[in-house]
Amino acid sequence: MYKKILLAYDGSDAGQKALLDCGELCNWSQAQMHLVAVMPSAMSFVGLEGGVYDVELEEREKAKYRGVLEDGLRRMAATGSVAQGEVVTGEAIDEIVKYARKIEADLIVVGHKHLDSWAARWWRGSISGALIEHAPCSVLVVITR
Repeated sequence: MYKKILLAYDGSDAGQKALLDCGELCNWSQAQMHLVAVMPSAMSFVGLEGGVYDVELEEREKAKYRGVLEDGLRRMAATGSVAQGEVVTGEAIDEIVKYARKIEADLIVVGHKHLDSWAARWWRGSISGALIEHAPCSVLVVITR
């Protein structure tokens, strides 16, 4: 049975569906629930200017990701579920895997939205697919259309 469940939460429609499904799963299995929101590293914010580092942009991004995480925690609390959460910075797959190891997660849950066009699927790539290859535990992918 799952005792520690990690939800990679981004606030998207797919993420919100995963949040609800994860809450039900946690209630059913009496598992601890953890949310993690992954903010891209500061270097991802560097634009065409090259090495210009924008502190204000990074602070706005941090506030945005904190807001996403707090929204997820509020939604869980509204359903009667208790969850802990953290915003981490870096590449999504690396940070989710690192956090799963840190809390010794038994299950990682991610939301996934099917994309309509082959070009959109190719361009976007698949975090859920890559996560399965690197995860230290089982991965549940919650699908939305």
